Amino acid sequence: MDIKEIQSLIKFVAKSGASEVKLEMEDVKITIRTGQASSAPETTIVQQIPVAQAPAAPIQPQAPVAQEPAAPAAPDAGSGEDDSKYITIKSPIIGTFYRKPSPDKPPFVEVGSTINQGDILCVIEAMKLFNDIESEVSGKIVKVLVEDSSPVEFDQPLFLVDPS
Repeated sequence: MDIKEIQSLIKFVAKSGASEVKLEMEDVKITIRTGQASSAPETTIVQQIPVAQAPAAPIQPQAPVAQEPAAPAAPDAGSGEDDSKYITIKSPIIGTFYRKPSPDKPPFVEVGSTINQGDILCVIEAMKLFNDIESEVSGKIVKVLVEDSSPVEFDQPLFLVDPS
């Protein structure tokens, strides 16, 4: 039984109004429970079992996993400014973003700072290694897009730079 067949079975059970359906075939055992009695989301349990190793105890349903909300976009969409004239400096690695070389030191750059190619803009910690992030452009820092000590993803915008 492939995933498309399982998905269509889930849709069919949800439309039918049944609260629980169990399906056992040679190598697949499926239990579909819908949240009709309460506002709980539907729970689907799919388990492939070799025929010779059928379980002795009944299968217990697992709690549904809550999905984390998507991270908000870093630049403000309603800021009214035209960010297209600015150069975006992005994170080259995954890690934790730090604006300062150490907690008792001032930040590498502030909004309004003039930077040159090769200047250190921030540090990103990845696997206990602190990586200096250098500017590839010269210009003026217009906006810092990431909070200090927050996690960053690969290619996530960090700074907006006005090259003029």
